[in-house]
Amino acid sequence: MNTLVGEIVEITEHNSLTLVRAEVNAIALTAVVLDTPSTADYLKIGNKVNIIFKETEVIIATGAALKISLQNRFKGPVKSIECGELLSKVVVDSPAGEITSIITTNATKQLELESGTEVTALVKTNEMMLSPI
Repeated sequence: MNTLVGEIVEITEHNSLTLVRAEVNAIALTAVVLDTPSTADYLKIGNKVNIIFKETEVIIATGAALKISLQNRFKGPVKSIECGELLSKVVVDSPAGEITSIITTNATKQLELESGTEVTALVKTNEMMLSPI
């Protein structure tokens, strides 16, 4: 699991869902939570939270222009790659910290990834989990 520590900077709630924006080293991240500030005490602006997401939910992209709906973006160079027969582990050195992605080895080859390649690691908002610290 990828785990980052962030601070809640914005909360938008509707019915029993809450959209939370948190910052990690000035990088804005969003998560949908199945709670509200009235049902979860940790949902308060200024509170620190763990931001957790699976390695298998991290998409790797190359190139400058990314016009897609994914909100959570981590730019940085590839720090390391471990290629297996089917899957590869790609570690990106982002300003938020190391982000690990598990993608197919075919994708690793198609993207021509190697140590130092500039990439963007992307995670859908609904794949981000929050937990209180």
